[in-house]
Amino acid sequence: MKIQKQHLFLSIFALCSLLLADQYTKLLAITHLKGQPSFVIINRVLEFSYLENTGAAFSSFRGRQPLLIGLTTLVILLLIWKYLTLPGGKRFFPMRLCMLFILSGAVGNLIDRVNRNYVVDFIYFVPIDFPKFNVADIYITVGVAVLAFLLFFHYSDEDMETLLSVRMRQN
Repeated sequence: MKIQKQHLFLSIFALCSLLLADQYTKLLAITHLKGQPSFVIINRVLEFSYLENTGAAFSSFRGRQPLLIGLTTLVILLLIWKYLTLPGGKRFFPMRLCMLFILSGAVGNLIDRVNRNYVVDFIYFVPIDFPKFNVADIYITVGVAVLAFLLFFHYSDEDMETLLSVRMRQN
């Protein structure tokens, strides 16, 4: 039981640290970029440019905050439930990390949606005219990409059966 409490404490600490970094960068964007011209980091490659995004990925579902808040909350609850029901041990540690990153990104953007009614985006890749994004979006993208890699190439069929199980873990 002591290991479980330590694991839970470290998970909460990691989640809070990631959230703090996301919220701090958004505060910096609001303070230094809002109403200002783009801040060029690398000419014609990377800029910081303020945007209030009322949509989701690629500005989809623009202006539908209640729907986005509801869906995000559902995803967060599902992630927490699956995180808590994963078997203990080192085998699923990489998956736990991915889930923490995805959870941090989802909660970070949810905080914006609830408090501001929009998400603060400010990172812009110029060469491909990629939509502006934020640190929470990076957490989600990296977490999902690594999770997909793990599911396709790391975990066995037996692991997948365990992952799809709805039973609580036994330690």
